[in-house]
Amino acid sequence: MTAKVIDGKAIAAELRAKVAEEVQRLAKAHGLMPGLAVVLVGSNPASEVYVGSKKKMTVEAGMRSFDYTLAETVTEQDLLAQIARLNADASVNGILVQLPLPPHIDSQKVIAAIDPGKDVDGFHPMNAGKLATGLSALVPCTPLGCVILAKRVHGSLAGFDAVVLGRSNIVGKPLAQLLLNENATVTVTHSKTRDLAAVCRRADLLFAAIGRPEMVKADFIKPGATVIDVGINRIAADDGKKRIVGDVAYGEASAVAGAITPVPGGVGPMTIACLLVNTLRAACASAGLPPPAV
Repeated sequence: MTAKVIDGKAIAAELRAKVAEEVQRLAKAHGLMPGLAVVLVGSNPASEVYVGSKKKMTVEAGMRSFDYTLAETVTEQDLLAQIARLNADASVNGILVQLPLPPHIDSQKVIAAIDPGKDVDGFHPMNAGKLATGLSALVPCTPLGCVILAKRVHGSLAGFDAVVLGRSNIVGKPLAQLLLNENATVTVTHSKTRDLAAVCRRADLLFAAIGRPEMVKADFIKPGATVIDVGINRIAADDGKKRIVGDVAYGEASAVAGAITPVPGGVGPMTIACLLVNTLRAACASAGLPPPAV
């Protein structure tokens, strides 16, 4: 068996094109132009590249892009003041503070300071609570992208056995909630799970978000299962340079799985596409308009 490759790059491009069409429609019908503000603290090279991609794709979708780069030494008080200004700015529909933040800043306090209606990362406790109780909310972009990819393979996920490897607030927990909303039967695993490989082998849908390079081997995978790899890990290559791998050992997993996402080119592009979806949804909600058709 050779797994079908789930092309996240192509699916994300389709989603961004739909967002752009909806942005054009809103501009013509309502004079509305969504705006996304991204706040970057410090000069982390990986974060700078990621923020640059967000800006480029925001503009390509026809949205306003507001970018704020603050010094690594910025005080927590000054960062919170910047968020307060963005909360009050009617031209800003989405606010994203790039993580991680420097150690002297309380990330949870920063997340909680963002207006929940502009929390396009979906991390605010109010949005997390709404997701957990089945209410409409802005949801984290990476888990949303994972579900979209799985549904591209199967359509409905109802009745599927889904295993989520990882229980972070950013991916594992919200992903489990989204899968429950799709009527999947969900198991969340972690470092204390007994006989982890055996638990994973039960899964029709396996989502790897554990942050350990190529940890998921062929013996973790039920033959024919769909494998969604959230991991992005930089490891040394044979030539001494760095290469990017996922949490799944892609080569051997592809020989067992029915469908699988590559790294890179799988979940990563979907995260930014879903960020644009969330910004569009936030803009419609703030204008009292129905949710967009994306």
